[in-house]
Amino acid sequence: MDEFGGHREHPELRELVVEASQALARLDAARLEELALCCQALNRELTATGEKERKRLALQAREAAGDMAVFARVLDVTRSNLNVMNRLRELRMGRIEYSEIQARGWAAGVGGHGDN
Repeated sequence: MDEFGGHREHPELRELVVEASQALARLDAARLEELALCCQALNRELTATGEKERKRLALQAREAAGDMAVFARVLDVTRSNLNVMNRLRELRMGRIEYSEIQARGWAAGVGGHGDN
């Protein structure tokens, strides 16, 4: 992958993370796939880079730590939402049944959902 959304050849790590968060918020699957490929290429190149380039990338990683933490949280919440949507779909299709104990536990807030 030679370019990153029209930017220079090697974007700053923080740019990747911010754009990934925005693409996830927009549910832009195509852009997320492009960003994933860009990150894979970056990881492959990392093994062949010199010390100076590794230090530059380490600095970028430190500078992007806050953005990466936000992105990780967005991914976690998105994954949780997807799990809920899948369970609802399975319930509607009659594939899952919940016991009375599970239903009461969730109503009391101990089912592991909603505490995020």
